Amino acid sequence: MQLHISPSLRHVTVLPGKGVREFIKVKVASRRVSYPMLFYSLLFFTFLLRFIFVLSTVDSIDGDHSKCTTIGCLGKRIRPRILGRRIESNVPEVIYKILDEPVSKDEVQGKTDIPQTLEEFMAEMKESRSDAKTFALRLREMVVLLEQRTRTAKIQEYLYRHVASSSIPKQLHCLALKLANEHSNNAAARLQLPSAELVPALVDNSYFHFVLASDNVLAASVVATSLVKNALIPENFVLHIITDRKTYSPMQAWFSLHPLAPAIIEVKALHQFDWLSKGKVPVLEAMEKDQRVRSQFRGGSSAIVANNTEKPQVIAAKLQALSPKYNSLMNHIRIHLPELFPSLNKVVFLDDDIVIQTDLSPLWDIDMNGKVNGAVETCRGEDTFVMSKRFKSYLNFSHPLIAKSFDPKECAWAYGMNIFDLEAWRKTNISLTYYHWLEENLKSDLSLWQLGTLPPGLIAFHGHVHVIDPFWHMLGLGYQDNTTLADAETAGVIHFNGRAKPWLDIAFPQLRPLWAKYINFSDKFIKGCHIRAS
Repeated sequence: MQLHISPSLRHVTVLPGKGVREFIKVKVASRRVSYPMLFYSLLFFTFLLRFIFVLSTVDSIDGDHSKCTTIGCLGKRIRPRILGRRIESNVPEVIYKILDEPVSKDEVQGKTDIPQTLEEFMAEMKESRSDAKTFALRLREMVVLLEQRTRTAKIQEYLYRHVASSSIPKQLHCLALKLANEHSNNAAARLQLPSAELVPALVDNSYFHFVLASDNVLAASVVATSLVKNALIPENFVLHIITDRKTYSPMQAWFSLHPLAPAIIEVKALHQFDWLSKGKVPVLEAMEKDQRVRSQFRGGSSAIVANNTEKPQVIAAKLQALSPKYNSLMNHIRIHLPELFPSLNKVVFLDDDIVIQTDLSPLWDIDMNGKVNGAVETCRGEDTFVMSKRFKSYLNFSHPLIAKSFDPKECAWAYGMNIFDLEAWRKTNISLTYYHWLEENLKSDLSLWQLGTLPPGLIAFHGHVHVIDPFWHMLGLGYQDNTTLADAETAGVIHFNGRAKPWLDIAFPQLRPLWAKYINFSDKFIKGCHIRAS
């Protein structure tokens, strides 16, 4: 590189090398030019040329000369480093090619030399000094192996949880047997509930009426106890407990021997309702069809788990669909509330996996604005895992019947603690809509939705829901353990919806005390069946 300055200081020429024409020529005007300005200008051009020289040299060392001229490489190297970022990837193309190839399920079968950990993989690569292709192949084998093992472990976890949540724990079975025996041998366990003088309160709309449908004595006792103990004026509370034929004797025995006065408790079995006959209740026929379709369509838990193509989350959903509760009348009973209680104007319906932590009488002060169902929305809230449910979370919008009828982004709401205005309900066709969509789902081989009573509920109550404050219903305590004990204690009602019910061994230990504190573990029936706090 040569720098030539004319004697008059009016011409400055920069030559890159011998035999090369002028690269930069600066002509200084005849106007007065200060020497400092000239000096700094020369200094700037000197550094610029050195910068260009270094980039060109590095490019010559690093790349293919035939594809990059000096000026071309300058643009290539300056542009990607703008804001410290490089546009082109430095990963060899062969790695992308190998990792992008379709994966065969037998690709790693029988191989015993595949690295089991990242540490083993890196040690092997450093020792063998493999090329990029070998690196990608070994990485692919390790990832495929770990992916297969993770999938198998996940499916096994879901299967074990399905078995644990679908089975009746021996402690609860023991409790039901002991109470049934007490019912047959002890007159005190066969009391009329409520007593004759309190029967008029069952149809008196000046009381606060709650409805609980359950075939689980222990769960029902926790709901009833937490409701009454947290009530400011429990004598104004009437709790209607509905159960099935087999659980009626144990349920009546428990509440006969464990009264919750001054609250009024009614225990009644489904077969004791006059209107409940097969010809009058369309949902019974639909449930029978549903059971037949499920037995053919699902193929049982073994067939579901044996599927090697579906994702573990899909398999978990199908296993959950096999749960007996989804084909139980107790789970559908809420759609019959207007017929069950023809004299009542308003009730609060409670699931048996909730715990009440506050006085619920203010629910009767909520103005429903003519709506039928007062419920908490499940698409808004700080917990984005639990409170992110919309219609698309429950309904199959790939089916044209669903797609043309509903908006997938519409906010869902929750069952578990609902205010039902029965007067407003009787003026609608909600129940008929519910039956209609149950039938449509059966006709489509359960392709409109897979499980539960919430999807047809979302459809039937569409346009009839009044949103209430989330304080009244905290969800998700039965399928995720992100909720802290302190957060759960701030809610008015907590809901253990999900498989990890608080009476099961798979319950989350940090949350179970919120449920267990309403059980008297010194009670002779509880002790006799070895039911413990943890």
